Amino acid sequence: MLVIGIAGGSGSGKTTVVNAITEQLKEKVVVIPQDSYYKDSSHLPMEERQQINFDHPEAIDFKLLCSQLRDLKHGKTVEQPVYSYITCSRSTTETVTVEPAEVIIIEGILVFTCKELRDQMDIKIFVDADDDDRLMRVMARDILERGKTVETVIERYTKTVKPMYLQFIEPSKRYADIIIPQGGHNKVAIDIISATIEKSLGEKKLKGE
Repeated sequence: MLVIGIAGGSGSGKTTVVNAITEQLKEKVVVIPQDSYYKDSSHLPMEERQQINFDHPEAIDFKLLCSQLRDLKHGKTVEQPVYSYITCSRSTTETVTVEPAEVIIIEGILVFTCKELRDQMDIKIFVDADDDDRLMRVMARDILERGKTVETVIERYTKTVKPMYLQFIEPSKRYADIIIPQGGHNKVAIDIISATIEKSLGEKKLKGE
């Protein structure tokens, strides 16, 4: 099994990179999104839930994420939580069954901020993109997919997204083995990464790992 971490700011194109790699490697890949592991906030009033800083490492249940990744690496099936951005809560009745695969991709803005999680990764990739491009993608996503208004998106970007990027996410770039410039549309970089993954898988099979 090869564990790949893919990080980068909100709207950098991480999902595009993940989809491109998955498309090239087909059934060999399972994707674990960091967003599924936000801590449950259902015990809080909705007003307080909506004020949570989702771009801070404290918002992530890294303990559960690291534990489930270890289980997958040991060949065990796990029940991945389901988190709703609309209710800011984790489902108590629904999970996603995830089975071990040749390649596990851990994707999210903060996945390099946790040392325990980084230590389980074989390859670490940081997706870089221009600030203006990231803002446009964040606005489009939050308005269309999460029902936010333009005003609330800009306020959140100014108060939390950008400051947290500068404080936690951008500095985590130093842990990356590979940095992809130009966001998720750098086909040359994605082709090189896919070839590197195939090579690493071949080497692991030869070693009998």
